[in-house]
Amino acid sequence: MDVRLAIKQRLEELGLEQRGLAAAARVTESYISQLLTRRKAPPSVSRTALYERMNSFLRLPRGTLSSIAEAQRREDLKNSLAGAPAALFPEVRELLLRKCHPEKQAQLRSSFEKQSFGELERFVTRALLHAAQHAARTRLKNGGSPAALLGFLHTGVFNISPEHCSSFLAPLIASWDIDLNSFALEITLHRRPASPQLLQFQFVEMESGLPRNEEQGFREFIRDTSMSGDASPAEIAFLKSLKFKQHRPSPLYYYRELQSLRDPLHFPGSAPAPSPPRRRKSGAGKQFQPLSGKGPARPSPRARQAAGQ
Repeated sequence: MDVRLAIKQRLEELGLEQRGLAAAARVTESYISQLLTRRKAPPSVSRTALYERMNSFLRLPRGTLSSIAEAQRREDLKNSLAGAPAALFPEVRELLLRKCHPEKQAQLRSSFEKQSFGELERFVTRALLHAAQHAARTRLKNGGSPAALLGFLHTGVFNISPEHCSSFLAPLIASWDIDLNSFALEITLHRRPASPQLLQFQFVEMESGLPRNEEQGFREFIRDTSMSGDASPAEIAFLKSLKFKQHRPSPLYYYRELQSLRDPLHFPGSAPAPSPPRRRKSGAGKQFQPLSGKGPARPSPRARQAAGQ
């Protein structure tokens, strides 16, 4: 098993965050993030103290992570001595390299050839397959050959044949490019007679320990009924759907966003959102009551005499 994968799985199982692991291991949070996203190599096996601090935080037996790292090091050494493994799908690999951006071909070939069907090659193959199947589905609706197309539409990433490459992937995929830092992928499809269609695939790194698509600030906003008590289900769904790349929003942000959503000045031409019910101020709508509970006060004799005059 990959030591990075072991750490990520354990964080998810225990509901722990990367910042907690960084503090326990006495390293920066940036180091942990780069380690888990494969931008930094795993620590040397000789750094037993660092691995033991991670084991303690992740509640693993002593020596677990260092043993995994040592097994991984031996496997990598064995693969390097054995030479480049044969491609699992050579026709698919050559198609991928032929269609990719010319400036990335050498770098991607070097990465692909390290494994017979590694993670990066599998990720790109799956994305191109889904894009081609999307285009093939449109062709089927427009009266294409059902038998061949249906077979291709039910093909998985481990079942691609040379016929699929020549009949569908090659004619449907015009080109593709990838950002190896963010793994954002752009695929251009051939759409005859229309112009080529551009599809984009992108991954966003998320903190572990939180439900997918849910911010910590949003959860606190929901728990605070003074902020979210009168929010409708549609408003809650809208606030939950907001996405953020760098900054993490606070509960107050969601409250202000809710008020902005209800402001009719922000959405001219649409019906204003119903205002939440307001409590009646104390004393409002009440008639004046005398100090005494015996009814209206009687005028004094002097006042009656002045009235009679």
